[in-house]
Amino acid sequence: MDDIDRANEQAQYLLDVALQRSRLAPSNRVSAEFCVDCDESIPLLRQQTIAGCQTCIDCQGLREARR
Repeated sequence: MDDIDRANEQAQYLLDVALQRSRLAPSNRVSAEFCVDCDESIPLLRQQTIAGCQTCIDCQGLREARR
């Protein structure tokens, strides 16, 4: 096993841990009524579906595109 394989295994492990923690996190987080990026109102369905959401759909899409 070379360094790249070890790095990939470590990255996968860290990703798995982060995903597991997010699944175990309490889902009673309160969603924002207004987007923290653009101050537009966040639709009620999005607030209810995504516990703890802080951004509107458009701004979340921009955030994910930048990653």
